[in-house]
Amino acid sequence: MNNNTPKTKIINDPVLGLIDFSSPLILSLIEHPWVQRLRRIKQLGMSDMVYPGAQHTRFLHTIGATSLMRLAIDTLNLKGAGITDHERESAMVAILLHDIGHCPFSHALEHHIADVSHEDISLVFMNELNKQFGGQLDTAISIFTGNYPKKYLSQLVSGQLDVDRLDYLRRDSFFTGVTEGIVNTDRIIKMLEVVDDKLVVEKKGIYSIEKFLIARRLMYWQVYLHKTVHSAEQLLINILRRAKYLTDKGEELPASPAFAYFLRNSVELEQFKSDEVCKNGMTTLENFAMLDDGDLMVSVKMWASHPDRVLSTLCRNLMNRQLPKTIVQDQPADDGMVRLLQDGVMKKYGLTEDEASYFVSSGVIANKAYSQRHDQILIKEKDGSVTEIVNVADMLNIRALSTTISKYYISWPKEITNR
Repeated sequence: MNNNTPKTKIINDPVLGLIDFSSPLILSLIEHPWVQRLRRIKQLGMSDMVYPGAQHTRFLHTIGATSLMRLAIDTLNLKGAGITDHERESAMVAILLHDIGHCPFSHALEHHIADVSHEDISLVFMNELNKQFGGQLDTAISIFTGNYPKKYLSQLVSGQLDVDRLDYLRRDSFFTGVTEGIVNTDRIIKMLEVVDDKLVVEKKGIYSIEKFLIARRLMYWQVYLHKTVHSAEQLLINILRRAKYLTDKGEELPASPAFAYFLRNSVELEQFKSDEVCKNGMTTLENFAMLDDGDLMVSVKMWASHPDRVLSTLCRNLMNRQLPKTIVQDQPADDGMVRLLQDGVMKKYGLTEDEASYFVSSGVIANKAYSQRHDQILIKEKDGSVTEIVNVADMLNIRALSTTISKYYISWPKEITNR
């Protein structure tokens, strides 16, 4: 056997089919523990409470997005974009690592485990990996942050028509069974071009783009912002709130060392960047790298028998899918109704007003499928001119999709009679 034969890794993806990687850098990154951690974080948080098939992981999504990035760059090169092999590899690395900073249960607990966005944490991880790989990620980081001269490469990582969205819409549709999210990723990518350093879509691909935008809006209301999914996420958030409250009072709640660190500390971005070693012998970033869905669910199981009635009840409700009743409406929840529900909880369970607040939640959820303010999707006309999609779309109202639709929710225990 020729020892110089490059190693190739083949992954059987149920959505995209067989995916192969041969770049030594990408293969090494895939095998890195920080990327492997994404195998233990579900892509859709608590959505499996509604769609039992939604068990796919952030790892599978990043592999798929990386494959689509390669396809997009190869397509652009066939049309004369002149992307070098190094730029191609770097763009693939940027999308491979774009979600590496997600906390357990993905978006459900973002800013609740630590008050830092997953994008900021991803960048800290990438900078640390760059040190470990001797500066090989310099270009990938520049593309990820939008600082690379070829701006369209950054658009492919994070834009209104990026490979991230192209993968997760199709993938989430597949695993939830919500067919409204199906998009023709291959056709969309084949229609991409570069004009004046901007990503554009050939005019004949406009209907695929319109379908993509409609699919995104529908997936938000049917999956990502589904009222029962939202209810489950609020329950998990309230469990974390109560656990942090008890920890602040001096309770030693059973938890993994990594999870215990975040229960005991209010963590901000600067601590992620710091090399300071914590009491458990790891830095903040290293603690985060050890944290996944399993840490929280094991704790939830243990806390279900905790003497604190609020914590134990919330945990049992989550474990047994006894989710709060939730209504979504066009107007904010009436203060009187919220108060009435809290009074009902106080009487039903013999709780204080503060304790009852963990069982009644209200707030706003919002959805905007498209933004006309920046990074608009551009369409290349047959004569070579470029125009914004809002000027040429004829099957949908782009302005309507650009409008933020806000709905208001209120949730409470089903046992409490209110209407």
